[in-house]
Amino acid sequence: MTNRLYYGDNLDWLSNEKAFGDESVDLVYLDPPFNSNATYSQLFKSPDGKTADSQIEAFEDTWNWGTSAEAAYDRVLKGPNTDVAQLLQAMRGFLHDNALMAYLAMMAARLVELHRVLKPTGSLYLHCDPTASHYLKLLLDGVFGATNYRNEITWKRTTAHSDTKGRFSHETDIIFFYGKSPTLVWNTQYTAHAESYVSSHYRHVDNEGRRYRHDNIIRSASMGPRPNLAYDYKGYTPQFGWRVVREKLEKIDESGRIHWSKSGTPYLIRYLDEQPGEIVGNLWDDIPAINSQAQERLGYPTQKPLALLERIINASSNPGDVVLDPFCGCGTAVHAAEKLGRRWIGIDITHLSIALIEKRMRDAFPGIAFEVEGRPKDLPSALELASRDKHEFQKWAVTHIGGQPWKGGKKGPDGGIDGLIFFNGFDTATEKSTHEKAIISVKGGLNKTVNDVASLVETIGREKAALGILLAAALPTKQMEARAAAAGFFDPGTGVQVPRIQIITLAELFAGKRPVIPNVNPAMFKAAPVEAKEQGKLDF
Repeated sequence: MTNRLYYGDNLDWLSNEKAFGDESVDLVYLDPPFNSNATYSQLFKSPDGKTADSQIEAFEDTWNWGTSAEAAYDRVLKGPNTDVAQLLQAMRGFLHDNALMAYLAMMAARLVELHRVLKPTGSLYLHCDPTASHYLKLLLDGVFGATNYRNEITWKRTTAHSDTKGRFSHETDIIFFYGKSPTLVWNTQYTAHAESYVSSHYRHVDNEGRRYRHDNIIRSASMGPRPNLAYDYKGYTPQFGWRVVREKLEKIDESGRIHWSKSGTPYLIRYLDEQPGEIVGNLWDDIPAINSQAQERLGYPTQKPLALLERIINASSNPGDVVLDPFCGCGTAVHAAEKLGRRWIGIDITHLSIALIEKRMRDAFPGIAFEVEGRPKDLPSALELASRDKHEFQKWAVTHIGGQPWKGGKKGPDGGIDGLIFFNGFDTATEKSTHEKAIISVKGGLNKTVNDVASLVETIGREKAALGILLAAALPTKQMEARAAAAGFFDPGTGVQVPRIQIITLAELFAGKRPVIPNVNPAMFKAAPVEAKEQGKLDF
């Protein structure tokens, strides 16, 4: 299986059996959004820090009760899992038709599909906050069966802070862990021993600086006697016997790993650096959230630390297994999977996320090969999308040149703006940086008119934008080119002037042509550091 990114609704892709056959995935991690509009708004900040509230309206409508939620609810009730159907019906009777119920209905439909695509040895980890965790656990019990519940993992992602008006400070997230069957893949995870444990148990240090302790190599009274292990060795015969057979004891002694005390009692020398560490429990307080100075921070508001996903992937999959993240956001799960030698699949409904993940993976793993499904790959498929779905075509075209879809890609009046690109300029008079933007207008039809250019010129004037970019399916006329040239040039302060209106055709896009942007703002999403892949290495 080739590593893949799918653009679009994950329910549509999961229901596509050509993309996802039964029992084809080894591990699922999902961190679905809920009640996080304030967080998502950070995706649409301009360089000056201002948030365009209108651009996050697409997220505000994601989980409200409407036709999509009703369809998801109906899908579950008519599906084969009668347990989750009855459970969802009872929830609706209690919660009624509100945003939370819409969220649960759409999550239930997706969890049923995720259960279908999981192998019998597979596992699912669902990451959530306390807003709906108690309802989600009931849904998971209905889909997977209560007997396949494994853990409720508590991730301590931060320390106490000031959100304490009438409550304790919120410091943790919940991660539910379910297996599809009792025969799930499992690799016990370890973490380093606490300093207090090391100082109290590994008090000795050899000439090479290695810490060690003296451990029992003879059987204790509580273990009872073992006649076959009660033999003499170097004049010492333990009352209850040795812990190993003679041949093994001799090899241990030959390696210098037996210490004889002054009283003549033998002990095994056990080195700290040879021990796996402390077994990881269900309280994860050793993985901090990504802070503002972290090297792996990309600028995506809900980004999770790689260490968190590495622990999950190491615990519940093996090298070569397939890891799926159906809400892949900025791609931490697929990044961790690639790093650990797993195959991976990511799905996201926003072009912004897919574009970010592409950049992240190519930055972190130079030369990596993967496929992106759900968007045009050549001129004919782009024209087909333009004729079939104008709105989706506009979102694809904007993202394809590095822009942000207007209003997050939500349908509605756009005032001639299909997308934006923010970039930095320089004011030579004040010797200060300026924050500029380019307006993107997409024309997917084959009709062409000089009014398309005139309208863009008017829009950049109204919006006080520096540049206008016209993406067109058809070749521009001479009149269009003349009108664009008449708009003049923009000087970003570098002395190199840039055409104020730029026309690029679809054919030119697929040939590699891109808008001339003086200095595209690099602060929105940083480059991921280059990774050294750990081919199948398990972090024990």
